[in-house]
Amino acid sequence: MDSLGAGGCSETFRYMELAMEQAKHALECLEVPVGCVVVRDGKVIASGRNRTTETRNATRHAEMEAIDVLLKQWQTCGLSASEVAERFSNCVLYVTCEPCIMCAAALSILGIKEVYYGCANDKFGGCGSILSLHSSCTQTNTSEEDAPGKSFKCTGGIMASEAVSLLCLFYEQGNPNAPKPHRPLTQAKPDMPL
Repeated sequence: MDSLGAGGCSETFRYMELAMEQAKHALECLEVPVGCVVVRDGKVIASGRNRTTETRNATRHAEMEAIDVLLKQWQTCGLSASEVAERFSNCVLYVTCEPCIMCAAALSILGIKEVYYGCANDKFGGCGSILSLHSSCTQTNTSEEDAPGKSFKCTGGIMASEAVSLLCLFYEQGNPNAPKPHRPLTQAKPDMPL
């Protein structure tokens, strides 16, 4: 994982601000506030936000939402699998939180060119925090069916404090859609040592 310095490209911040708008929309919809945009040739071609609660589908992360928009669009245009792969190889993803292991694996399989993200994902991160799927993929297999994916450049820490602030807002307000605990939470008694 690389880190963008203070003199980083204003274009990167412009796209990350668009991803933040998607994350804010997710927060308004009582979803974990993660958002993304996909850029190709300097243009935003897709965006996504978390929709796991709305859809009751744990795979509906922001990245997967944006990927599905592009796959549907490109398949409707009649593009072949190799043409779709070529298009993904020229795309850059901007996402407010480090892609989880599932999303990082999908991005690798699709052959995304580059990823910029906001804050680290210390529990499920697939781009350096837990696993490094962005750099651990190899091209040693000769069979396309066996290919595990492609490495992609990954830069973290872009507007990280803003991303963390949104996540804190979500968790401070409590998740009204979270399941109720199966057992009561235990609290320390005043006479018990901590």
